[in-house]
Amino acid sequence: MTDKKKSAQDKPASESSQAAPKRKTPARRQAPADSARKASTAPSGIGSGKRGKVMVTGAAGALAQHVIALLKEHYDVVGVEFRGLQTSYPDTVDYVVDFNKRPFEDVFREHGFMAIIHLGRIRFTQSTRGRRYSANVTGTARLLRLALKYGVEQVIALSTFHVYGADARNPSLIDEEYPMRAANLMREIVDAVELENLFNIHLYKNPELNITILRPCHIAGPGINNEISRMLAQPVAPCLLGFSPLMQFIHVEDMAEAVVRSFERNHPGVYNVAPDDYVAYQDALQLAGCRRLFLPSVPPALARRAVRALGRYAPPDYLINFFKYAVIIDGGLFARTFEFQPQRSLTELLRHYRGNK
Repeated sequence: MTDKKKSAQDKPASESSQAAPKRKTPARRQAPADSARKASTAPSGIGSGKRGKVMVTGAAGALAQHVIALLKEHYDVVGVEFRGLQTSYPDTVDYVVDFNKRPFEDVFREHGFMAIIHLGRIRFTQSTRGRRYSANVTGTARLLRLALKYGVEQVIALSTFHVYGADARNPSLIDEEYPMRAANLMREIVDAVELENLFNIHLYKNPELNITILRPCHIAGPGINNEISRMLAQPVAPCLLGFSPLMQFIHVEDMAEAVVRSFERNHPGVYNVAPDDYVAYQDALQLAGCRRLFLPSVPPALARRAVRALGRYAPPDYLINFFKYAVIIDGGLFARTFEFQPQRSLTELLRHYRGNK
């Protein structure tokens, strides 16, 4: 288990000359004095007379950093990173720990969390299948067991619209009741489906956890490094001949607001998160300032070979159907339940990528 270390300047001379005593959990990074004073006068959290502690997982990611920035004025936030994909971490990360290792429970024991916002997931391209499954599914199962054990009152889980799968037979507008067909269509995304099934089981089996599952459309914007964001950020982006599916995008700052709103209003359930507008993929590339590189779309094996040949400059071949068939999700239930309306337009989002070229 790794954590942030205090700087040598913060330690008294007597301490620096001898080894620090061992602790079950590492000391958290100390906040500056002015930040501590500001925290003591901040408004209280939802319906309580004191500031509650919130764990945010995947704390090194861009979305988590925005979520933490919104939460920290009213809550004590503890950032946890379990993916182990980096050698250095931003200040939002307080602990780097494997969910499946014993020290992870010490974090629960020390902090007494009121809620968990679970944003981290290892994507297919980031690790081996075994390690990905261990972190995403087995690790999250332990997180939920510890949440029950230590009396966590609420869990927000970030899923993905990819669980619906991309297929020519999909309806034109997909609501939350549509089956998660991705496991049958793409074996590489099985862990994402199993992860959501795990949350669904606990949603009904353990209602005291107040689980809210969010299935957002494409998240994009500054700092986001998913597959579609990489396509938009490149000067040249691939597209398949004869295909330009409709796509939905939500700005990372709007998605952070959606996460925080679902936490503060606490309406457990499963929700799609998406704006009302959409754009054809090839139009999105042009609005983002990309030149289009056309790839053969048939036969399917040739298309997959062409995508693999481009490496990181193209989407993973298992996602190729998402660049052929539209997967438009209905975000109306979330918008009505949480009174949510994205504040950044599609034009503003795509202009960000054009401006950085």
